[in-house]
Amino acid sequence: MTENTQQNNHSAPELPTQYTPADVEGPLYERWVERGYFEADEKSDKPPYTVVIPPPNVTGSLHLGHAFEHTLIDALTRRKRMQGYETLWQPGMDHAGIATQNVVERELAKEGVSRHDLGREAFVERVWQWKAESGGQISGQMRRLGDGVAWSRERFTMDEGLSKAVQTIFKRLYDDELIYRAERIINWCPRCLTAISDIEVEYQDDDGELVSIRYGEGDESIVVATTRAETMLGDTAVAVHPEDGRYAHLVGTEIELPLTGRRIPVVADEHVDPEFGTGAVKVTPAHDPNDFEIGQRHGLPSLTVMDEHAVITVHGPFQGLDRLEARSAIVGALRAEGRIVAEKRPYTHSVGHCSRCKTTIEPRLSMQWWVKVGPLAKAAGDAVRDGKVAIHPKEMESRYFSWVDNLHDWCISRQLWWGHRIPVWYGPNGEVVCVGPDDEAPTGEGWHQDTDVLDTWFSSGLWPFSTLGWPEQTPSVEKFYPNSVLVTGYDILFFWVARMMMFGLYAMDGTPPFHTIALHGMVRDQFGKKMSKSFGNAVNPLDWMDKYGSDAVRFTLARGANPGVDVPIGEDWVQGSRNFANKIWNATRFALMNGATVEGDLPPAEQLSATDRWILSRLNSVVAEVDAYYDDYQFAKLSDTLFHFAWDEVFDWYVELSKTTFMAGGPAADASRRVLGEVLDVTLRLLHPVVPFVTETLWTALTGGESIVIADWPADSSFRDAAAEKEIETLQQVVTEVRRFRSDQGLQPGQKVPAQLDLAGTGLAAHEAAMRSLLRLQPAGEGFTATASLPVAGATVALDLSGAIDVDAERKRLAKDLAAAQKELAQTTAKLGNEAFLAKAPEPVKEKIRTRQAAAEADIARISAQLEALPTA
Repeated sequence: MTENTQQNNHSAPELPTQYTPADVEGPLYERWVERGYFEADEKSDKPPYTVVIPPPNVTGSLHLGHAFEHTLIDALTRRKRMQGYETLWQPGMDHAGIATQNVVERELAKEGVSRHDLGREAFVERVWQWKAESGGQISGQMRRLGDGVAWSRERFTMDEGLSKAVQTIFKRLYDDELIYRAERIINWCPRCLTAISDIEVEYQDDDGELVSIRYGEGDESIVVATTRAETMLGDTAVAVHPEDGRYAHLVGTEIELPLTGRRIPVVADEHVDPEFGTGAVKVTPAHDPNDFEIGQRHGLPSLTVMDEHAVITVHGPFQGLDRLEARSAIVGALRAEGRIVAEKRPYTHSVGHCSRCKTTIEPRLSMQWWVKVGPLAKAAGDAVRDGKVAIHPKEMESRYFSWVDNLHDWCISRQLWWGHRIPVWYGPNGEVVCVGPDDEAPTGEGWHQDTDVLDTWFSSGLWPFSTLGWPEQTPSVEKFYPNSVLVTGYDILFFWVARMMMFGLYAMDGTPPFHTIALHGMVRDQFGKKMSKSFGNAVNPLDWMDKYGSDAVRFTLARGANPGVDVPIGEDWVQGSRNFANKIWNATRFALMNGATVEGDLPPAEQLSATDRWILSRLNSVVAEVDAYYDDYQFAKLSDTLFHFAWDEVFDWYVELSKTTFMAGGPAADASRRVLGEVLDVTLRLLHPVVPFVTETLWTALTGGESIVIADWPADSSFRDAAAEKEIETLQQVVTEVRRFRSDQGLQPGQKVPAQLDLAGTGLAAHEAAMRSLLRLQPAGEGFTATASLPVAGATVALDLSGAIDVDAERKRLAKDLAAAQKELAQTTAKLGNEAFLAKAPEPVKEKIRTRQAAAEADIARISAQLEALPTA
């Protein structure tokens, strides 16, 4: 009947009357860590289960997004550990190049010092000092949440081993001609003073200006429109479509570029849309990616007119002006020359911003290092198409393919000092040498290393295998690669996931880094709005943990986690989860006080009451449901299933129904105590991955076991008892209807009333004592007069509410209910009598109306009987 028994002979300790998370969570977590429950042994013969943590920035602290993601990963890994897998949840942090350098530079600024005052070596040493003193705050916060990570294996993307991995793969890609250096247009941040990748640019609609400018004179003039008038100083052509007859006479000629004294050619290029604007565009190859491509096709020079701070460098009246100052000054000068044809302000258009500092990005021609992503991206796409890697939910595949199938070469160099320095040396005679980790770097006069560092996502892309010791073929690589699943937000599908796929397939001989990519949504406030400090709706999860406990925060987040869908969350929901933890505590405490036990075998089914058989049948069904939801990454559904089973079925029904059995004593009570112990044991183990702290405390008290962390995961024994489930379902219908009636009459919950129960033919006779206890019904004594009769599910409950019921009010209520049922019957009958409707309606629609009609008829019969049973005035 069950495969879940955990037998231990012990005396259950008395639990405190109230659950106080703050007294329990910290000590419990430290005990788990000290006992090594979360460590992973590569020598184990257990099957592996591996998940890497999406590495948080070393500058970061725990926010709700982290708490959400970590809750899901922790639930998966705790369950797999209980299922007997050698489970590794790999922890670590990202060095966060730009963010960390900015933090330390701000610290230096307070001292009146810049990084240039220190020099590169001393500055990097200062960053390491900052990391040791202030970085990694999030590690302690992860402990608060209960993260079951293998702390002894914690890695950092700048540690010695991972640095070796970075240098190894750079050298390999370089030798395979998949890394190269070239002058291209890049996204430049004038605040961070570095290139950033396309996916680190955030686009938003800004109010700017659209200015139409006349180039040339008379019949040889062309009007172009721009939102960045300052870039005209770097124009080297005007482009028109080759089939645009309006400008055919000008193609191949030169026209005057205002304010510069230069003449520039008119070129024909198919990139130009003749239907947009005037059909002519200014071409600035050094400051626009599309213009750069036009320039390449036509051999145009590229003139850089701004420095790294976005300050104009062209000699003349605008030199030294910031780009925005120059924009205004140039438009003014053009207006004075009569060159402005039209001006539109405000002109709302999409503008790229640095995702870190929000500064407007400046496209800029720059010599950078690039990854040739074509063959790597193809392999990453094919791995999903061929079924080697599954994306969950499946509908996210199209977003993934849209990205990897159209991926441009990746700019991997950053103009920073903190990070993995490009392992390339330049010699005095133009030599270029890429140095691997086992190579000696060139020395001697004139040799110097490239000053740039690698994009942070370059090292993060190696995370699934570099953390295991690669490039060495370590036992951990053998055991734990590929990872089992990657759990991460859909928002970094492009930032991180695609890069891990490309590098994993390349470095590991075609073996993808993980079997499954499980994507979750973003945490939002209770109104579905993005959380932000500027919106005033940002939440520090630590505040909620302090107030309600970590289990409450975890359960709230898991209960909202539908695959790939954003998660709204509000404090009221966390309070509700705290109430659930309290309910679990109080119910288990009651059970222990009443002798619930896991000692000995469960009695055979034939020796159990219908109530006991019902809850065991439901318990096994829930085990199967929860397993199926875990395998499908349906955290919301599994959490909701456990919530309703534990609260509604176990605590509100089974525990309450068992009270009369316990009071009666005897063998039936002993059997129910054993069943209650079984049900609580299994339920606590099912709940543990999501709410680890309260379940650990209660489970060890109930079973005397060492720890629920290392307990066996429950198995479905296949025991089902449909008859018992039907019997208790009937009992629930009767109790629920009588409770509703009592509430409608304004009776107090504890108010007792005399009643007669006619349970003939229902199979509920054995439950009469329990039903009377639940419904506060006294036996019918002398002088009993039924003032109300409730026929429900074949049973009849007659109540004597003399002096407790307002007969007139009850008659009015029933008359109102009867009228509603008669209206429903009339409407459904009319529809089913309409031949035209019957001919067109699908069968499921017609069946639904027949069901409504039958329900209305049953309601009319029930309400009519109740009205007849009311005493006359």
